[in-house]
Amino acid sequence: MKNVMIIVNYNDFETTKRLLNNVKDYKCIDKIIVVDNHSKDNSLIKLESMNIKKLEVLETGENRGYSFALNIGSKRAIDLYKECNLIISNSDIIIDSEHDLIDLINILSNTRVIVAPNIIEDNNLSRGWRIPTPMDDVKQNIIGYGEKYFNKKLRYDDLYYSKQLTKVDTVSGCFFLIKSKHLQEIDFFDENVFLYYEENIFGIKTKKLNKTIVINNDVDVIHDHAKTIDKNIKRINKYKILKKSQLYFEKNYNNANFFELLLLRITAFCTKILLYIKYLFD
Repeated sequence: MKNVMIIVNYNDFETTKRLLNNVKDYKCIDKIIVVDNHSKDNSLIKLESMNIKKLEVLETGENRGYSFALNIGSKRAIDLYKECNLIISNSDIIIDSEHDLIDLINILSNTRVIVAPNIIEDNNLSRGWRIPTPMDDVKQNIIGYGEKYFNKKLRYDDLYYSKQLTKVDTVSGCFFLIKSKHLQEIDFFDENVFLYYEENIFGIKTKKLNKTIVINNDVDVIHDHAKTIDKNIKRINKYKILKKSQLYFEKNYNNANFFELLLLRITAFCTKILLYIKYLFD
């Protein structure tokens, strides 16, 4: 089975270059596809000039979001190899060794359809989480309380990760492996979300098919936490995108009723106003 790494770049050549130099000599990777998401700088020219034999650079033609770019790269990999393992990665990922990636590939090659490592972000450990109910998302919208609620109710306890493999509802979208056949079964990544909530969407689709998503607790990768996102999207714009994706997910995938959707809109609006006020006084 061929292994294809898909990386999305947007105005961030130097970070993408670092990852490419990190993995270009990994023998377990047969192909690296970088999808430039219609960068406004000269990223595309610089990427195309890199002398890496297994590298292919694609350009989206327009920036329609993370899922849109991932689908372009994934469909190209499927065109090339029909069936393959897809290594989905943000540009701001650091992998310690090829052996770690081989461990993940070996797990995926068995009975799992999605596997991810532990993600180290800002010296914290990020793993999988439970897919929220509509009311879980309402509570997460409450400023000053949402993060605490997520950590208490939607994150799994540390003891849950005591074995090598841990089954979870979904995993971080910054780095994971997925079988191309499964990606086709779930009809690829949903391009209606520009950014955020793609993890909950592919998680709930996988769950409905009674397939398994796992964390390999023996492998860690480093994520320069949201480096690319923070560089390109201002905080309030990020929040608007996040809440639009949240509402789309709850309405289209999580059977949220009218009252729950109303609460989501109200709590999101109130928090947005508070963010504007904070922005004015910063």
